[in-house]
Amino acid sequence: MSRIDTLVDNRILQNIIIWVLLLLIFTMVIQAENRMLTSLIFIGFIMPPIYINNLKILPLFFKKEYALGSVLFLANILFFTGIGVVLLSSFSISFDWKMLYNVFGGVLLSVLFGTTLKISRDSFFRRQQEKEAELKLLKAQLNPHFLFNTLNNLYGLSVVKSDRLPNLMLKLSDLLRYSLYETKEKFVSLAKEVQYLENYMSLEKIRLEDQTDISFKKDGDFQTQRIAPMLLIVFVENAFKHLSVTKDARSSVQVNLELNENTLEFQCSNTIDSATLNAINIEQGKSGIGLQNAKKRLELIYPENHELNIIQGSTSYDIRLKLIV
Repeated sequence: MSRIDTLVDNRILQNIIIWVLLLLIFTMVIQAENRMLTSLIFIGFIMPPIYINNLKILPLFFKKEYALGSVLFLANILFFTGIGVVLLSSFSISFDWKMLYNVFGGVLLSVLFGTTLKISRDSFFRRQQEKEAELKLLKAQLNPHFLFNTLNNLYGLSVVKSDRLPNLMLKLSDLLRYSLYETKEKFVSLAKEVQYLENYMSLEKIRLEDQTDISFKKDGDFQTQRIAPMLLIVFVENAFKHLSVTKDARSSVQVNLELNENTLEFQCSNTIDSATLNAINIEQGKSGIGLQNAKKRLELIYPENHELNIIQGSTSYDIRLKLIV
């Protein structure tokens, strides 16, 4: 990224430029003896309600808390309308109802203008970042090491003519089909994403069935909701990648999914080897996408609708994700 791009992406600089431009516009439009001073006072008055709305009230609408957001939006407008009327009345001989309408309209238009700018700016940058995340997702749409190990295991089953081979070949086929063709949309059926996880874990069982306890529990009607594609597989893949497999004790990978109306709770836990814990950075990962990119996708697609907790203990690594789909 060039220095100019860095400056353009700087949000503080963006705000400063917008306020300077508004100051110049107000200076040319406002009719007063001291235009510059009047413009500065007006900008200083409208800044608090705009920032309160953009930083505190607007996120409530993204969380679908429309009633609370609407009440606070109106309270914000009325509060600063009252302050404006009091300030203007101190410079006037008597109160005029027209003064109330003018101040209310001015505050309302200013807040709506600020809201429009914020939504437009955030939407633009979100689309740009989503494109970057999509490129990383395409590069990570199947871990080559996982595919290599799976094919080797399937070959071993074919040699001994195992009855499990046809079913596992179908699972691998579904895995590849979903990864290559059905992840082009921004959102996919949650049921398909869950099926993808099941197929992935079924194939991992081939490699680890004698050493690892693998469980996948699910509860809810996954047909009714949609989710960003390949969002959960990152955490499951990470669990198998950093799984401790020793001769002394059995390792484990446990995945739980529960859907209550539009709230999805996802938990993924795997055992780790405390002896090698300091030698790796689990959260950074080594895959093309890694946990860092998963976090970025969550922030882009579900900015106010997710809660991610990563707990690294001495013998286990736990991912807990709560998502409003």
